[in-house]
Amino acid sequence: MSNESSMRRVTAIRNGTVIDHIPAGGALRVLDLLGLRDGASVPVSLVMNVPSKKLGSKDIIKVEDRELTGDELARLALVAASASVAIIRAYTVAEKREISLGDEVVNVVRCTFSNCITQHPREPLPHRLRVVDRAEVHLRCHYCGRPQDLDALVKNVI
Repeated sequence: MSNESSMRRVTAIRNGTVIDHIPAGGALRVLDLLGLRDGASVPVSLVMNVPSKKLGSKDIIKVEDRELTGDELARLALVAASASVAIIRAYTVAEKREISLGDEVVNVVRCTFSNCITQHPREPLPHRLRVVDRAEVHLRCHYCGRPQDLDALVKNVI
């Protein structure tokens, strides 16, 4: 093994979260969904398009001194359902957290259709999106039935 291929691309973190196996090019969406792209108060390392036996190429995000919550894992499932999440404590993997996209996404993101009943502030309805296809991640609003664009959903995080 050459020195170049055995070198680490990003240093190890003492405490925090590592999100691995993000589909190549998807890391920026993940940063947006987790609110880490603008004004993050913790160091964030991002590696894009690295070789992967599982995916061909992948992205990796390391967030220091922060552990993802259940709500953040639900958001992550929208754009990187195949990702793996490791919680790091004292430079070792303390736990692995599961990401799963269920049949419905409730109160994670808002419908992107501006005329949907959920957009009206006087309607106290939960924001519900049905998962039509898990493999390609196709979602439809439970109320108006409109298909949802993932790029637009990133801007509609609750």
